[in-house]
Amino acid sequence: MRHRVSHRRLGRTTEHRLAMLRNQASALLRHEHLVTTVPRAKELRPFVERLITLAKRGVADGESAKTLHARRLVMQDLQDREVVRKLFATIAPRFSSRPGGYTRLLRLGFRRGDAADLAQVELVGREYSPESASEEEAKNMTPTPKAKGVGGRLRAAAGRLRGRSEGDEPTATKSDKLASGGARASKKSAAGKSSGSRKKKT
Repeated sequence: MRHRVSHRRLGRTTEHRLAMLRNQASALLRHEHLVTTVPRAKELRPFVERLITLAKRGVADGESAKTLHARRLVMQDLQDREVVRKLFATIAPRFSSRPGGYTRLLRLGFRRGDAADLAQVELVGREYSPESASEEEAKNMTPTPKAKGVGGRLRAAAGRLRGRSEGDEPTATKSDKLASGGARASKKSAAGKSSGSRKKKT
């Protein structure tokens, strides 16, 4: 029995488990959310929160020697310099007044295929970003022209699905190209028939 034994083994050797946690931690800090299985997510949370706490200590002290020491401690687990830079520049100051609990775990249900219990790990406060809020305000301020008729509404819906804005000019779709190609082919066949009938007459 494994009473009072910390950490889950996750069916891996120690080296493999640490490499997986380091990769997931760098992905979580880069994108601020991550979808994985529930046991991995529960192992990832304390791993990432320890890194954020180290970064907070280095930023709070303000001394260059202590900041450098904290950065070196973090870089033992995170080899990506851009992620470390983001951790010290934006993430650690964001949690300066929060005494722990920097991540949140949301259960997503079961994965198709192997029915593994999935969860999303995300940083607290990720749901609000000033950039996305300003983009949404700008989108709400600009009026979009209403599409006329059923065809216009269908084209607008297809443009939204493809990620094109409604004001853009629609490009020729594959069906349009096929239709124009079919019209050309029918013209060529009609021209061939007329020339064939002329040859038969002579």
